[in-house]
Amino acid sequence: MLDPRLFVDQLETLEKGLAKKLFPSEEISKIVVASKRRKELIQETEALKAQRNAGSQEVGKLKAKSKTDPSAAAAADKLMAEMREIGDRSKLLDEELKAVQEKLDSMSLRLPNLPHESVPTGDSAEGNKEVRKWGEPTKLGFAPKDHVALGEGLGIIDFERAAKISGARFALYRGAGARLERALIQFMLDLHTREHGYEEIIPPFLVSRKALTGTGQLPKFEEDLFKTSVGDRELFLIPTSEVPLTNIVSDEIIEPGRLPLYFTAYSPCFRSEAGSYGKDVRGLVRQHQFQKVELVKIVDENTSFDELEKMTKNAEKVLELLGLPYRTMLLCGGDMGFGATKTYDLEVWLPAQNTYREISSCSNCGDFQARRAQIRYRAEAGGKPKLAHTLNGSGLAVGRTFVAILENGQNEKGEVRIPEALHRYLDGAKGFEKRGAELWMIGSSKK
Repeated sequence: MLDPRLFVDQLETLEKGLAKKLFPSEEISKIVVASKRRKELIQETEALKAQRNAGSQEVGKLKAKSKTDPSAAAAADKLMAEMREIGDRSKLLDEELKAVQEKLDSMSLRLPNLPHESVPTGDSAEGNKEVRKWGEPTKLGFAPKDHVALGEGLGIIDFERAAKISGARFALYRGAGARLERALIQFMLDLHTREHGYEEIIPPFLVSRKALTGTGQLPKFEEDLFKTSVGDRELFLIPTSEVPLTNIVSDEIIEPGRLPLYFTAYSPCFRSEAGSYGKDVRGLVRQHQFQKVELVKIVDENTSFDELEKMTKNAEKVLELLGLPYRTMLLCGGDMGFGATKTYDLEVWLPAQNTYREISSCSNCGDFQARRAQIRYRAEAGGKPKLAHTLNGSGLAVGRTFVAILENGQNEKGEVRIPEALHRYLDGAKGFEKRGAELWMIGSSKK
């Protein structure tokens, strides 16, 4: 949620920031009109209350004077009638102010975070800025297969049976495919906990409406969520473990010396992908259920942009250790997420598509989520609580990493080389190959 002061005396900053995020101009106009009316009502009600207080004091004086001056009693009665009219007017204005404030509160929950000044202007991915690149795009010397053909050819992914069980946009990992997915999860968690200092969490995968409102998924993105209900209890399947990880410290004041907090978690993620039909419908790229290792930071307001750089480097390290070529993009205002003030996307090279595709987003949300979830801290003992800054990032999306490994590690026979960093998680296996009808893990005694 945005700082309420923006609605009072920083309307120009608010308008410019929302426009950079491509928030509809007509909605911005409604907010500006409501904000100005709120300011007018506050000023008018305060003036009436001051007038009423002064009048009440004068009535007291006149009543005291009326004991010796009969005309003072009549003047007091007249002034009391005027004060009643002012009271009635104040009551009407208070009711209107309450209605305007409720309207602003409702609108503010649907307002995106404002982009940082370093964020480029743009209305699509075309406006994003390449920050750096690692590795060269893989040159295979033959027409590459995509991950669907490779996975089905090796028998490690089964989309047909997943569809039989659950419908479209689900995948069933089999045998070595399930082991590779699990190896990736373990590798990422080990890296982030042992080398990058994150605390591993196993969070709930069902969360409340309050938790989702705190991180900004609700109310705006309710159609993207899977909702459950048992009796009168409403819970949502998490779209990302960012939600439970960030809410670990919701409605708390973090005492001096405890920040920064670094959390990481593996979880399945559930998204309806409303409105995305026809886009990335083939394979693992856009599923209703997928695995992800998430990174979340709760930090001091003065360090959040430095922490964003560190978090992005943490995610990049995963790709580098796996030997997967990638580039890091600074997102423009029009391509950023709802809660972010600044975002870096990591895009991995996919030979079958002959392009880079997003595999991680690392975002600084500033105090946007903290204001909604009431995450505060004290910089010093006895100090006034301040809103913390929150950050989140994929470290990485496991399914998309699986895709990148298959496509970058393939040979002309449809066999796949596994990055060295994963060998110890796969009993020393260096790759997958078909021997007749059987799948073998190259370099391991196990099939």
